[in-house]
Amino acid sequence: MKSIVSKRWLLARLYEPDIIIADCRSQLGQAGAGRAQFNEDHIPGAIHFDLEEDLTAPLGEHGGRHPLPDADTFAARLSRAGINAASRIIAYDDHGGMMASRFWWLLRYLGHEQVYVLEEGYSAWKEAKFPVTADQPIRIPSTFVANIQSQLATDIQEVREISSQLSQTRLNGKGSEGPLLLIDSREPRRYAGLEEPIDTKAGHIPGAVNYFWKDVLDGKGTFKNAGQLQEHFADLDLNAEIIVYCGSGVSACPNVLALNEAGFSKVRLYPGSWSDWISYEENPVATGEE
Repeated sequence: MKSIVSKRWLLARLYEPDIIIADCRSQLGQAGAGRAQFNEDHIPGAIHFDLEEDLTAPLGEHGGRHPLPDADTFAARLSRAGINAASRIIAYDDHGGMMASRFWWLLRYLGHEQVYVLEEGYSAWKEAKFPVTADQPIRIPSTFVANIQSQLATDIQEVREISSQLSQTRLNGKGSEGPLLLIDSREPRRYAGLEEPIDTKAGHIPGAVNYFWKDVLDGKGTFKNAGQLQEHFADLDLNAEIIVYCGSGVSACPNVLALNEAGFSKVRLYPGSWSDWISYEENPVATGEE
């Protein structure tokens, strides 16, 4: 199902009553920066959703740096924004779709299928001289009912089992085919364990292969089209069950979105990702290429 839309597609539908626009601009490590950008200007009618405040639960011992928000709490936040089962939601950010894709995945996880990501960021919208505003209209609350789609996510226990199986069979990198695949979405140097600027351990989950999430974008930072994404993932088995992770379950989401656009139907997110994996001392760590 197509989940990426163009800015002209959104412009043509900007004032349709069932359209809800989610401004997901946030700055990692800079609390309130995204909200400040939104207050300055945004696409008309947009509602701001902050990564830390809305799309993440409080930190715990496990669960990674950006744990999934409580389903009922997030559903209540969506209800206050006027979102319900009939809403068509378009999310955007200015970070290559990273935050918007997290929002997209969360809505899909809660059972809402009419959610889309703008193929370009807010800067591209402004550069096209499309309308922007600082106004924030009052939203009429609605009722959003969460219907968890558990098949879209996986947990630490299942990732352990898959990692063990992949390590035993030693799939031969990106050219290998098989029923299971574990994709690390981080920069190649972080995947290889050559550097780690954020988490306490460097490396990757044993058995994982590396597909850097920014490679689903073109040179202008726009999502590649379906044909280009199919070419990007051409070495992967369309029938494989794919688990995608990153550092904390945020930048993996553009890869999940891109895989869906390319026709892969068995794609799951490991929400806790690397930062959850290394919170268990007994979990093994791999370095180099696989």
